[in-house]
Amino acid sequence: QVQLVESGGGLVQPGGSLRLSCAASRRFFSYNVMGWYRQAPGKQRELVATMTSDGVTNYADTVKGRFTISRDNAKNSVYLQMNSLKPEDTAVYYCNVRAGPISYWGQGTQVTVSS
Repeated sequence: QVQLVESGGGLVQPGGSLRLSCAASRRFFSYNVMGWYRQAPGKQRELVATMTSDGVTNYADTVKGRFTISRDNAKNSVYLQMNSLKPEDTAVYYCNVRAGPISYWGQGTQVTVSS
């Protein structure tokens, strides 16, 4: 069983920044994809950004140029630097790791962008 523990959410004003962190309870030695998804009230969960174990990134159009995903394989961790935050970025952000046919999810961390 793999546990993903997220941290870094909170309340921030429009235009501000936050950095989310996610640590997995074990290392993945084969090809895998680590990433972030978000779910706003009344909406479906959506992809924010992913990064493969060989460094290929993918971003939602709505966050390109504002968010940056990174990972530290030695620490089994993935990060999301969020800049120029907008009220529409308000959501619960979930960490995800896909390794083969299995997908693991964190418990989610709330990000609220409001003045």
